[in-house]
Amino acid sequence: MNLSVILIVVAAFLAFAVLVILLGGPSVGKAKSRRLSMVKDRHADTTEAVVAAQMRKTIQAGGQGDARISSLMPRREQMELRLRRTGKGWTVSQYMFGSMAAFIIVTGVLLVFRSPPLLAGLVGLMAGIGLPYWVVGRLIKKRVLKFTARFPDAIDLLVRGLKSGLPVTETFQIVSQELPGPVGEEFKGVIERIRIGNTMEAALQETANMLGTPEFQFFCITISIQRETGGNLAETLANLSDVLRKRAQMKLKIRAMSSEAKASAYIVGSLPFFVFGIVWMMNPEYLQGFFFEQRLIIAGLGGLLWMGIGVFIMAKMINFEI
Repeated sequence: MNLSVILIVVAAFLAFAVLVILLGGPSVGKAKSRRLSMVKDRHADTTEAVVAAQMRKTIQAGGQGDARISSLMPRREQMELRLRRTGKGWTVSQYMFGSMAAFIIVTGVLLVFRSPPLLAGLVGLMAGIGLPYWVVGRLIKKRVLKFTARFPDAIDLLVRGLKSGLPVTETFQIVSQELPGPVGEEFKGVIERIRIGNTMEAALQETANMLGTPEFQFFCITISIQRETGGNLAETLANLSDVLRKRAQMKLKIRAMSSEAKASAYIVGSLPFFVFGIVWMMNPEYLQGFFFEQRLIIAGLGGLLWMGIGVFIMAKMINFEI
């Protein structure tokens, strides 16, 4: 193995370690000061001191650990919203560190296999940008699917609570306790926002904006209209639950009907990579030109671009909105 390649990989990992230590590591002195201030605030006597302590806790919770590196993230608010949708409690700083780690690992692996530095850097940059974004998107989709699958059960539980004479906020509390997973977590967040002074419509709309699902938006509209016009909320929610279940059944039918087209897209999209891997295993010298000869690199990137366009078009053709 070339010594320069090893030195480049080692230097990249050392640079990443230094970034983690400088930007991600907590300060011992600051942590000690925060603990002392927390002890003082706990034994505060006056109302002004208690209010000031709560303000300090809010500021520390909102900006601790993210202020240095997350300020470099473009469209930080949108990324924070995406990370909140995952339900994992990740921060923008952790996302950026993950992106840097993906860039360094992919670039280092390509350099070890004697790829051109420019190609290795471009592929590593694409991996650093695209791979974490794809992982976050997959987690969001998985969580939203879990929420949508259990949301009609939550509405049925709300209907039973309303028919028994409980107020709406109490039925929200029951749902947050009885249903595990994303449904219980989101209704717990609604209850907490209502307790700190938000209106029910504002608390529900904030959850709807965070989830971004039409099912919960229907629920918010139903609650809002009923509170303005009156009527039997239990019956309205029962009808909404039936509509959401039929909507889920229609999605499953469409998924079954489009499964053949999806399988064809997967096969067509993976076949070139499969053939490339088989040929590489049998005769690596035959394909080495794709990693250092400029004309073959341009041809390979062009082929990947056209394949990406084809996969995107096929995905749009089999994606139906209900």
